[in-house]
Amino acid sequence: MRFFLRLLREGSGRVLILIDWLFKPSVVKRNDEEQAKVDQETKILKLYHFYACPFCVKTRRAIKRLNLKVETRDAQTAGQFRKELEISGGKIKVPCLKLEIAGEDTWIYESNDIIKYLDERFS
Repeated sequence: MRFFLRLLREGSGRVLILIDWLFKPSVVKRNDEEQAKVDQETKILKLYHFYACPFCVKTRRAIKRLNLKVETRDAQTAGQFRKELEISGGKIKVPCLKLEIAGEDTWIYESNDIIKYLDERFS
């Protein structure tokens, strides 16, 4: 049963990736100065994700729409980013947005919460 659910989630994620590719979101347009400021502000953001996770696709789509340069970190396979998410973030759950502000890390889980934060800060 667990394998079936994982297969279903992976499959739906792949379909969403195709839809995302076919129907690109309208991108927020900024002048060069505003975009440079936003690019500087997004250097503190890191998105931990799984490639085909539907909620991660939704979050990455919002990042594209807002025209943000956010570093993405694949936490699906065993490795540095998965370990960092588990140890520092407290759990392996994606999507997760890490904010590095003044030496303090804040971890935002849940796609809707991440998108709300990004919309409030950058739209």
